[in-house]
Amino acid sequence: MSTVPNRRRPAREPLTRERIVDAALALVEADGLAGFSTRKLGERLGCEAMSIYHHFPSKQHLLDALVEHAIASVDVPEPGPDGEARLRRLLESYRAMAHRWPKLFPLVALHRLNMPAGIRFIESVVSVIDAKMQDPELTARHFRAMGYFLIGACLEETAGYAKGPSAAEPVDDDFVAREAPHLTRVARYFAPSEWQQTWQLGVDALIVRGNADAAAAAAKRPRPRREAPRRRAAKRNP
Repeated sequence: MSTVPNRRRPAREPLTRERIVDAALALVEADGLAGFSTRKLGERLGCEAMSIYHHFPSKQHLLDALVEHAIASVDVPEPGPDGEARLRRLLESYRAMAHRWPKLFPLVALHRLNMPAGIRFIESVVSVIDAKMQDPELTARHFRAMGYFLIGACLEETAGYAKGPSAAEPVDDDFVAREAPHLTRVARYFAPSEWQQTWQLGVDALIVRGNADAAAAAAKRPRPRREAPRRRAAKRNP
């Protein structure tokens, strides 16, 4: 009498928050934010969509977790004497994050980051700028200006002009050459191959102005007074 060997089904990998986040990031990059759903995520994970809600109460909670994961990957340098190098490193790391998850980045860029991890991230960035400025107004203004440049540049490079909506009847190259000679002359420098130099121009402009403002603020701060050496009265013999 022949016996049929018992074939056990391979053990299913347990569902964890980390596994859900990793799969959700991959799904967003594959289908975009508009095409993201917990149903599709469940199919990718091999589970029912309801199983995901045991780990995340809602789709919004899951999207928040994706944003937290993205910003946690940004390298915020530890305190150190070279403030300029710290800022450059921070900017480059944020840009790398945007290119790592280009389809998620529009959500990261517009998210208020009003969750614990987001507030801690903002605090760490502000601390880098404040260590250089040592002035609350300058710190606030340079933080905002850096954000304008950083978010705008990253959105442009990952989901911007070249990927945006087009006119119903776009003009041809002959029209552009005839009607926009200045645009035609400079257009080659808009290509992706030119992004790095344009990025560097923006970063350098931020750093130069930051250095100037920090130096001006330092010059205005009162310097600690030095105590004059005490003069010892000469003792005369009676």
